[in-house]
Amino acid sequence: MDWVAIGLSLKLAVVTVALLLPIGIILGRFLAYRDIRGKEFIEALVALPLVLPPTVFGYYLLVAFGMASPIGKLWYELFGHQLVFTFEGLVVASVIFNLPFAVQPMQRAFEAIAPDLRAAAACCGMAPWQAILKVEMPLAWPGILTALVLSFAHTLGEFGIVLMVGGAIPGETKTVAIAIYDRVQAFDDVAAGQMALFLLIFSLFTIAVTSFASRRVGRRLG
Repeated sequence: MDWVAIGLSLKLAVVTVALLLPIGIILGRFLAYRDIRGKEFIEALVALPLVLPPTVFGYYLLVAFGMASPIGKLWYELFGHQLVFTFEGLVVASVIFNLPFAVQPMQRAFEAIAPDLRAAAACCGMAPWQAILKVEMPLAWPGILTALVLSFAHTLGEFGIVLMVGGAIPGETKTVAIAIYDRVQAFDDVAAGQMALFLLIFSLFTIAVTSFASRRVGRRLG
């Protein structure tokens, strides 16, 4: 059992979810309430990771983050090291690749809120930020929770993006998915099976707890 790789995967998933929470809420709410020109293009751009193979998407991110790109050069000038093949690069790639898993459930949750409720909050004298915190967020919380769990679980099991952008540097970019692949390549079925079973049990437990929490919140709000 490669506990270093498992710990790195959990760290990557937690950081990714923490960054996606505000991004998903802001972008999901914007897409839910605003009817702007080019909205379909924005939604298609957000959903792009769902249809592109991870290796293809990872290749474009590798090029975008490389030292030959403006992003890669800027990162090197600011932090003194390259973005690719680092944990920071994995985080950036993971956030981008998991955007649809975070934004789409949140967008649907905000779309389900009746416009009359937001209008009533304004009539009661609530400032926009108060209406968001006290009216919209509690009602959209099951969708937000679902988005966070999907992003967390998807990050844990991601292989293609991690391999392309991060490689397999032990303790730095070698996640549990890469570790399982390496064990299979080395014909170490026992270690590969143990790590795969750990991921399976952990994912099932996380999804079950989330479903239970969502139902509890839904009944309380209802």
